[in-house]
Amino acid sequence: MRFGWIVLLLLSFPVLEAIGIFWMADEIGGWVLLWLLADVAIGIALIRFERVAWGARLLFSVQSGTHPVAALFASGRILLAGGLLVFPGFISDALALVLLLIPGTWARRQPDPARAANDDVLEGEFRREPEDRLR
Repeated sequence: MRFGWIVLLLLSFPVLEAIGIFWMADEIGGWVLLWLLADVAIGIALIRFERVAWGARLLFSVQSGTHPVAALFASGRILLAGGLLVFPGFISDALALVLLLIPGTWARRQPDPARAANDDVLEGEFRREPEDRLR
């Protein structure tokens, strides 16, 4: 019984999207086509950007000491939002907007105050020894 509801929901989603597109086309006219084309362009740009940026996002999360799963979820949310934007319709656009506005999706790398800015620096004193003493 539960499987039947899931199938019904998945099959009714494109129908609801089509009804929404026709309703908005009746309200605002041909601007709907421009809206849908812009959505596709933005969705493809998000997918292309995240396809390249997910590795760097994962590396930065590991370097900063945070858990890498959070970076993977952020990348997954952006990819899913891009896919929803490519799918034509206003319900999928609203879902994509919600996914993009979830806190942490666009979070930058936060510096750890306890960690040194550059771990390659060694503190200490320096004194040059004469060359004849080294032989």
